[in-house]
Amino acid sequence: MILVLRALGVGDLATAVPALRGLRAGLPGREVVLAAPAWLAPLAELTGAVDRVLPTAGPDRIRWTGPPPEMAVNLHGRGPQSHRALAATGAGRLLAYRNPSAGHPEGPSWNADEHEVRRWCRLLHAYGLPADAGDLALRRPVGAGVPAGVTVLHPGGKVAAKRWPADRFAGLARTLAARGHRVVLTGSAGERALTEQVARAAGLPSRAVLAGRTGLVELAALVADARLVVSGDTGVAHLATGYGTASVVLFGPVPAAHWGPPADRPRHRVLGDTDDAGPDPDSGYPDGVGIHPVLDAIGIDEVVAAVAEVERISGAVAA
Repeated sequence: MILVLRALGVGDLATAVPALRGLRAGLPGREVVLAAPAWLAPLAELTGAVDRVLPTAGPDRIRWTGPPPEMAVNLHGRGPQSHRALAATGAGRLLAYRNPSAGHPEGPSWNADEHEVRRWCRLLHAYGLPADAGDLALRRPVGAGVPAGVTVLHPGGKVAAKRWPADRFAGLARTLAARGHRVVLTGSAGERALTEQVARAAGLPSRAVLAGRTGLVELAALVADARLVVSGDTGVAHLATGYGTASVVLFGPVPAAHWGPPADRPRHRVLGDTDDAGPDPDSGYPDGVGIHPVLDAIGIDEVVAAVAEVERISGAVAA
């Protein structure tokens, strides 16, 4: 049995898909158990590489009660906390980045300036296991009962500095609706008030607000069959990449070179961007005060132009 730690969010799990599939292919016949938040279980199933989820809210909350796993794999961070938590399960072997302070002197060196997908593929390669960084596709949910062909705008996000202003999302929604897009607004239950504010300002009907009304499977299905997705650097953007859905992603605090859609996929367009270093999951995810200036500099017209561009490209690719 292989225990894999990735106790983070939707986007984090989506970027770990190639590594998870590499473990499945390189170590056939083993049960793959993912230590991750329980609510991510439906998405873990859509990866096709996880047998079950061990509910885990963070590396300090791994509740392992069975026999020691044959192997533990740290896809969470560079340690020391996450390394020590996995070592405490009694795993026969730990696959992780080098961290002598955590009692793990082997493994490759951590590179802070690296795309998140390639980071975990490189870890597996160092241990002689396969992983294809381009293998990001997710399984499509069946029978989710959500509308197809809509344009998904996602104004929220757990980090305030990564949220484009609500009034600009409203202006974008108004413009796209006038151009024939069927706009819907997604988000968590806690973001429902935000999306209702955007809908009112944009003149959208209440039925366009889907925040808090979709579970993870329904959200994945919505994105999979959407016409287009516009969001900040958050989980919905990674779902769009996983389903090959045209997207415009608005970046601020974290560089697109670390978390953005693959540069070789023309259906995705990145706006904003920065050279700032990304967060380290082992040291927490700092939430800046207010919107990041790079993100704040993105205007509505720029996003509308990017939407037109990815739609033109998507039409050419489909043809």
